[in-house]
Parts: sequence; C-alpha cells; structure tokens
Amino acid sequence: MRAPSTDREAVLAEVPGGGAGRPTVATIDLDALAHNYAEVCARIRGRKVLAMVKAQAYGHGAVAVSRRLADLGVAMFGVALVEEGIELRRAGISQPILVMSPVFPGQAEAVIEAGLTPVVFNAPLARALSEAAVKAGVSQPVHVKVDTGMGRLGMSPEDAADLVPVIAGLPGIVVEGVMTHFADADLRDKQFAAAQMDRFEKFLRAIEERGVSVPLRHAANSAAVLEYDRALFTMVRPGIMLYGCNPLESGVDAGLRPVLSLRTRIAFLKKLPAGTPVSYGRTFVTKRESLIATVPLGYADGYRRGLSNRGEMLVRGQRAAVAGRVCMDMTMLDVTDVPGVAEGDDVVAIGSQEKERITADEIASRTGTISYEVLCGISSRVPRSYV
Repeated sequence: MRAPSTDREAVLAEVPGGGAGRPTVATIDLDALAHNYAEVCARIRGRKVLAMVKAQAYGHGAVAVSRRLADLGVAMFGVALVEEGIELRRAGISQPILVMSPVFPGQAEAVIEAGLTPVVFNAPLARALSEAAVKAGVSQPVHVKVDTGMGRLGMSPEDAADLVPVIAGLPGIVVEGVMTHFADADLRDKQFAAAQMDRFEKFLRAIEERGVSVPLRHAANSAAVLEYDRALFTMVRPGIMLYGCNPLESGVDAGLRPVLSLRTRIAFLKKLPAGTPVSYGRTFVTKRESLIATVPLGYADGYRRGLSNRGEMLVRGQRAAVAGRVCMDMTMLDVTDVPGVAEGDDVVAIGSQEKERITADEIASRTGTISYEVLCGISSRVPRSYV
C-alpha cells in the first residue's frame, strides 16, 4: 500500500496491520477516482464538470477528494450545505462551490463571506443575497433552480421564466447558471426524462426571449452523463459515477472503478458446538460444530444491520456469511469452511480479495437500498486512508 498522497490526507489511525491503529478502515483509491473522472470527460466532449462532493463526497472524504479533482481540472464543486462549502474553503479549495440544498435568507452573509454560489429558488432568498452583496461590495453569482418534475426545490418553468429577469436585475446579483434535476434518468425508459427536458428547454427559450443570457445550464447527473446526451448542456454534475458505482437500470458497462473499500481484521475465533446461538435475539443457531469469527465492524460504523444473517464478507479470498445480528460495534462470521483461517486475518466488507469482490451495489441489493446510502452511511469513526 502506498503512503497517503499528502500529509493533510493522513488519517488518525493507521491502516490495518500497522501499529496501534484501529484495524477497521475505509481505503480510498484516488487513482480510481481519477480514472472515473476521465470516463466522465470522455463522454461530455468539452463541457464543464461540476463534481458532486456533498455528504463527505458520498462517504469518501470531501477534502481529499476535492483536492484530487481540483488537480485534475474540475470547474466547480457541488455541496449540499453552506457548512460543507466553508469546510472546503478552509481546506484551500479555490474553485467555485455550488450550494445545492436550501439556503435560507439568514445565511446570505455567510455565503458571501465564504465565496460560495447558492442555488436560488425563490424571491426572498434572492433579495437577501442582493442586500448582502451590496453591503459587501461584491457581485454574487447564483444559479436558479427550475422544477421540471422532481417536485422538490425550484420554481415551475413558467414562474422561473418570469422571475429570472427580476433576479438578474437585482443589484449585486449575477445569474451565472440555471439548472434542473432529473427524477428518473437512471431508468431504461427515458420518457419522463424527455418530458423534463422539454420543459427545461422551453424555459431556456423563454428567458432568452426576455433578454437574459445565462452561461451555465446544467441538468445531467451521472445517469444522464452515461446514457442521455440530450441533457449535457454546458455543464454536467456527476456524483455516484465518480466513486465507481453505475446508477443505470440497464446495467450497461460504464468502465468505472470502485473508489472505496472497507476492511477490518478478525479479532477472535471461537469453536462452537451444534445448537449454539450467536448474537442478539438468537436468530442464528449453529447446525454443526462451527468456527465463528468476530470482527470489529458494526452498524455504528455503517455496516448495515439489515445484513444480519444475509450479508457476507471476504476472508482468505472466500465468502463468509454473517452469523446472527450485526451488533453496534461487532459482527460475527461463520468461517467454518475457510481453510487456515486465523485471528488477525484481513476481512473485506466492501472491495476485493483475491478473485472475489463485494460491491456497494451488492450490499444495497441485499438491504433494499441504493449504493449512495451504503457509501454515505460509513460513519466518521471509520478512518479514511488515501492511497
């Protein structure tokens, strides 16, 4: 394993097997991240890239990921919260940062002080930003959010077409971008996505007729980057594909590489006779003499409790089933059929070992969720190691 790429990316605990650090570690492969970014660029033919790094870069660590992507030429970063944007600024990220979740009027001064770009979705926020910008003596860029079918943030295309010229006329405000958000671009059937594009394109024509020229127009998430060229416009917003997961229902190979792996070690081995219960609720009972391994990884670390009696981890290149309920801090594995297993052995919860692999998508499928939630759910108490 290579050393962290910079001192600032060093983790608080050492990687598994080294020194006194906790052996449960999420390893982030920054070369895989760079590969996935190259896959984005290959598909968008010169458009700008806004890289989504909200929610700690989907659990990968926003600062380290943003630094690497900044070196690769990303034009802009996307966060959810003002606080996330401030964290990146304090870490030295100088690229524009778009705050995509609700910004409230009372946060206008903080937005301007940190040099962030908010998404605007109503007149009160626009006016508050205008007043704060005038007070600070700056020109404040904003992106206007248009709701074309997501039913979340944003004005209707008709209302937005009327309001954009008003916002553009406010002192201190520059309408730098307009955007919309897909509801289901990951599906094979793009009929609803096409209807959203019809509404967004109609909105774009309407503001042009009103004399408003907006340089940045964006709608494409990872799914649209991969499978819907109509939505590329002048900038794209890849998220999950940067981290190596393919969101497409079609399952078309996207040439992506997983960025995160989650590893730990066997802390304890115990031989149990047939008929012995394991873990809370006695939901697992040995049917034969069994060898049970305990690993220091539980649901407080983000290893989902829904994997109780249905998940697997990799031990010596083999799949070992989760035995009983996942605990807060520990999980038990049935390693009876793993030859040579020993205390201290490497265990992979997400990632590859020899010829086997367990992906975030596989865990999501077993627990009825999506890879986004699996990755975002890996808690902050799990150290991140950057290689």
